Amino acid sequence: MKASPVLALIGNPNAGKSSLFNQLTGLRQKTGNFPGVTVDKKSGTCMLDVQTEATVIDLPGVYSIYPKSPDEQIVTDILANPVHPDYPDVAVVVVDSSNIRRNLLLFTQITDLGVPVVLALNMLDVAKQQHQEVNAVKLAMRLGVPVVRVNARTGEGLDLLKKAVIGQLRQPTLPERLFFDPAQDVAGLIDDTKARYGLTNNYLALQYIIQHDGFSFLNPSQRVGLDEIIDKHQFVETEFQAKETIQRYQRIAAVVTDAVTDSRPLNQPTWSQKMDRVLMHPVGGYIFFALILLLIFQAIFAWAQPFMDAIDEGVAYLNGALKESLPPGAFTDLLTDGILAGIGGVLVFIPQIAALFLLISILEESGYMSRVMILMDRIMRRFGLNGRSVVPLISGVACAVPAIMATRSIGTRRERLITIMVTPLMSCSARLPIYTILIALVVPDQHVLGFLNLQGLVLMGLYLLGLVAALLAAWVFKKLLRVNERSFFIMELPTFKMPRWNHVGLTVWESVRAFVWEAGRVIVAISIVLWVLASYGPGDSLDQAEAKARQQYAGQPAAAIDGHVASERLEASYAGRFGHVIEPAIKPLGYDWKIGIALLSSFAAREVFVGTMATIYSIGGSDADDESTVRERLQAERNPETGGVMYTPALAYSLLVFYVFAMMCMSTIATTYRETKEWKWPAIQLLYMTGLAYMSAFAVYQLFR
Repeated sequence: MKASPVLALIGNPNAGKSSLFNQLTGLRQKTGNFPGVTVDKKSGTCMLDVQTEATVIDLPGVYSIYPKSPDEQIVTDILANPVHPDYPDVAVVVVDSSNIRRNLLLFTQITDLGVPVVLALNMLDVAKQQHQEVNAVKLAMRLGVPVVRVNARTGEGLDLLKKAVIGQLRQPTLPERLFFDPAQDVAGLIDDTKARYGLTNNYLALQYIIQHDGFSFLNPSQRVGLDEIIDKHQFVETEFQAKETIQRYQRIAAVVTDAVTDSRPLNQPTWSQKMDRVLMHPVGGYIFFALILLLIFQAIFAWAQPFMDAIDEGVAYLNGALKESLPPGAFTDLLTDGILAGIGGVLVFIPQIAALFLLISILEESGYMSRVMILMDRIMRRFGLNGRSVVPLISGVACAVPAIMATRSIGTRRERLITIMVTPLMSCSARLPIYTILIALVVPDQHVLGFLNLQGLVLMGLYLLGLVAALLAAWVFKKLLRVNERSFFIMELPTFKMPRWNHVGLTVWESVRAFVWEAGRVIVAISIVLWVLASYGPGDSLDQAEAKARQQYAGQPAAAIDGHVASERLEASYAGRFGHVIEPAIKPLGYDWKIGIALLSSFAAREVFVGTMATIYSIGGSDADDESTVRERLQAERNPETGGVMYTPALAYSLLVFYVFAMMCMSTIATTYRETKEWKWPAIQLLYMTGLAYMSAFAVYQLFR
């Protein structure tokens, strides 16, 4: 037995595979990509016994080993290639016991490939509610592999599952005969393939023939050789797959008849089906979804605001305390005005990020998100998308990078490409800090109809604006990308269930940690660079600016003079000079050179905008010992031309609209290139989104000024 075996979790979508993965690995997880591709991969470690630590891999959900999309192809590539680094020593096939007949199709294909298998019977409670009883002992005898009863939601049966896996690792057992033996019909084809490519498994040889164009591990000469074998034996793939499926279900039916007792009353709907009559109603379903969205955005402001205020004030207090306790100098200024001011602009939004992911996770765990996909399919198709596009679009509310990668589940190239091109228009979590601080500046904290927070309504409006823009952009791409492809959207609805709160908590923790860590690294780096650029200038320009300010404002109070000096030094710095260079281009939008610096820095990551503004206004503040929060600094900023408030409603709304549409994320651009394999598409994405952002911001500023 290997010292560190590989354990692969395989199953149909919504069978509970990912839940079982979380139970096995807990916090010992990491996210990366499968070797050679950009499909998201979750892996972790699990102690099978006191001596054996296994690597557990959560493979994408599939209905069979015949892939319909790029992420499904990954599963087949691994199972058909024993030298793949993720090839499993044991495959745990997780099945939904309430629909065991369909789930066993994938199981029979995997065992026929010669992979040692443990069958995990999940959702037995759901099957019982539907008056079905599964006899695990009879099932194991009929299938010829270990069968374990588990509850992926609660962790029940994990010890027995680990023992079964250990048994398969020490002495692998396979069914006595294939569930489907292709050599009975195409013996010559199978023999030629096995002889030419050194194979021993009949069903694996058949997969070489059927999927030779899809297998990533085959080189061009091997594909040509397979084409020659196909031509020699006049093999017709589609006819053979249909025959295979029929024969498999015939054997599965006999097994299920023997091992499953079904006493379901005829034509009696389950409680999930009763709920679906309301939630999936052609009119009521959309109303309910709109109410859910309204609740989410109300909660983001209402629940998070007290925690945000506490963090904001805490960072301001720490900043002031450090300035008082540390000796004056460049290091203290860098620490307080640079690093701490930038990081504070990220930490303050943790409560809202946590609230957003908490509510989205609950919707996913309960089974409602699958209903949203089917419900929205009716609308999506009019814009060149389908129901599977809903997952990337909703995921884009968190981050566009994994959302774009999630488009691999979309079967047709055109719909996948359109989804990639419009997903960044969905307002990601990096935009949330910008939205909330600007909304708080110009939208009063008051209630509408007695219970709706006005700020929450504006926030919801911004997210809906991004969704509408994404749909309209998709419609334009649909007209431009004319391809004769037909797409189908088929999804099995999971039953409604209570969220697993430990999984919800794990999701929120990982999301917040990723946001703070990823944003924090960028913020620290940019804050240091900005502090240097804003604290130094060419030659003695800063000293000259200070002398000029002290002479010009000599009769004013000392605090006012210090404020003018800080402002003049900032304007004379490298950052100030660079801001003035780009100011003419952004002046029509109502922006000054300070905002220009923040716009440019946020191209690395949108959330840098708030940290940049915090750094800029800390350096150019009116008081070296100022303990004011970021929001208070923005409120106190004056327009040098009018002498009035800088952040007027017109300016704030212009900035909000700009960030709704702007493509300001280098990671998203890189991901678009990796997924499309062409620089043309990220270039088009950057140009059309930047142009849309500029024109929209200009129109909004001119309308409200």
